[in-house]
Amino acid sequence: MEKNSGIAFVLIGLGICLLFGKWIGFFTVVALLLVAAGIQQIRVGWPKRGYVLLGVGSVMLLLDHLMLVIGIGLISLGFFYGKVKKAHRNDRFHQQQTFMSNFDWDRAPWVMQSLSVWHVLGEADVDLSLALPEENETVLMFHGLLGDIDIVIPEYYGVEIEAFILFGSIDTSLKRETGIMNRLNWKSPNYETSEYKVKFIVFYLGGDLSIRMV
Repeated sequence: MEKNSGIAFVLIGLGICLLFGKWIGFFTVVALLLVAAGIQQIRVGWPKRGYVLLGVGSVMLLLDHLMLVIGIGLISLGFFYGKVKKAHRNDRFHQQQTFMSNFDWDRAPWVMQSLSVWHVLGEADVDLSLALPEENETVLMFHGLLGDIDIVIPEYYGVEIEAFILFGSIDTSLKRETGIMNRLNWKSPNYETSEYKVKFIVFYLGGDLSIRMV
């Protein structure tokens, strides 16, 4: 079995080199190996070491393929603009695009308004037990290249979550998914009967999503 897996990786690697050989040099191969090693470390339960390797490999790829990264960023931003109108039922929402953003909504009471944000690097700590909602239904969309989202959900909120993280992890009270193409579609049992509803839409190429019920 291990021999077959080794052969498979070699064949896949050769195929990638044949298809994209003119863009792949020694520097790129090392970066891809570091990214692959980082993903493997995350899968086996060493997240800190894994994210260090993943970060170093990503930076190396960024330096070696700047135009490719810019292209990926533009595609991601295009998907963001395409999703904004579909995500919100009306025009009463805030929209922002920025290189880096940080939302510390877990330290003091905060006013909850519908929001769509795109960023290259982003972090959000969202504690709904501290939220002061302006409407009965709120949509919070976080979209970008790299992000770290922590959500705390009290039992009196009806919550829906649509999430996709290409590289990283999605951690809930029921299970933890790590690695590649992590997806979550979830509704709280009390969603339909709750007075206040919140929908989270999360999409990142790399990142972490943590969900905790209180």
